[in-house]
Amino acid sequence: MKRLKILGITILCLPIALVVIWMLYEIFGMCVNHITTGEQTDTLRRNLESEIADIEIISVYSETGNTSGTGNHVECLSRIVFATEMRKAEIEDCLSKYYAFDEWSCYVNQTDDGYYTIYINTSAPFADNIEGH
Repeated sequence: MKRLKILGITILCLPIALVVIWMLYEIFGMCVNHITTGEQTDTLRRNLESEIADIEIISVYSETGNTSGTGNHVECLSRIVFATEMRKAEIEDCLSKYYAFDEWSCYVNQTDDGYYTIYINTSAPFADNIEGH
């Protein structure tokens, strides 16, 4: 009788334990995704500062989540607005050893006020995380 009671309690507690484990996994994934985005943005900033001598960083922005709005996946977006005397083609040429410019996930734009914006958008390590839904 005692074994049946223990078995019954175990069966009742099992779904709760599985939900808690799933929640901890999702929280862990969110933390890893945000850390990855921060590292991607820091690396982008370092690469810009090492390759462009006269760079002036105007703003730095990063976002983790479903940035494209298509599907339920998580992405790491880094965007830096900067000023330089270089042209867009020269900037892309300097940074081509770090990034593959494809006009979708990695590109440079020139704004109307003469600044440049570089975007890097990559898939997160935990791309199927709850954060992307």
